[in-house]
Formats: sequence, structure tokens, C-alpha cells
Amino acid sequence: MAFPLELQRRLLCMEEARRQTQHQLDIIERQIWRRMASLIPTLGRKHSGYRHGKAPEPSGFLERYRSNLAALTAERQPEIDALSRKLARQDRAIAMLIARLDPVRELAA
Repeated sequence: MAFPLELQRRLLCMEEARRQTQHQLDIIERQIWRRMASLIPTLGRKHSGYRHGKAPEPSGFLERYRSNLAALTAERQPEIDALSRKLARQDRAIAMLIARLDPVRELAA
């Protein structure tokens, strides 16, 4: 069995790896939102205005926004799924190590 300090060191390394994985997911999310923000001006131009006395459809913009967001997310979905699975594995590994470390902590106290 590893010494308590070795287990604590391993836990710190695992938690740092988890933070890096979460950071990668956050970066992908920010990239998607940045691309959506740059698309907003072009999404608003596609309405017909008040031609022939007809008001523009208010839900049209939201539909275009949602469809573009879905398309951008779908492009990155394999990457998001892989990182999410990795994050779940890291969470389980950290939980198992904490469970191993808890009895050692109780003996030291």
C-alpha cells in the first residue's frame, strides 16, 4: 500500500488533470459562443421588414439562431463527448482514491 503522502500527491495530480480537462471543455464552449456572437448580425438581416404592410416574423430570428447554434455544437460534438467521458472517468478515479485515502486520514487523526 502506498504511503498517505504518496496517495495525497496522486490525488493532487488527478485533480489537476481534471481541472485541465474541464478547462478544455470550457474553451470549446467559449469558442462556440464567440462564433455565435459573430453570426448574430447576419442572422438579423434575413427578415423581410415591412414589405407590403407585413410585419417581420418575430420568431424567425430565434429559429435561425437556434439552428446555427445547433449546427456549431454538432460540429464539435465528438470532441465534447470525448472530453465529457474523460471527465466522468476522472471523477470516478478521484472518488475511488478519496475513498482509499479517508481510512488513512482517520488513522492519522
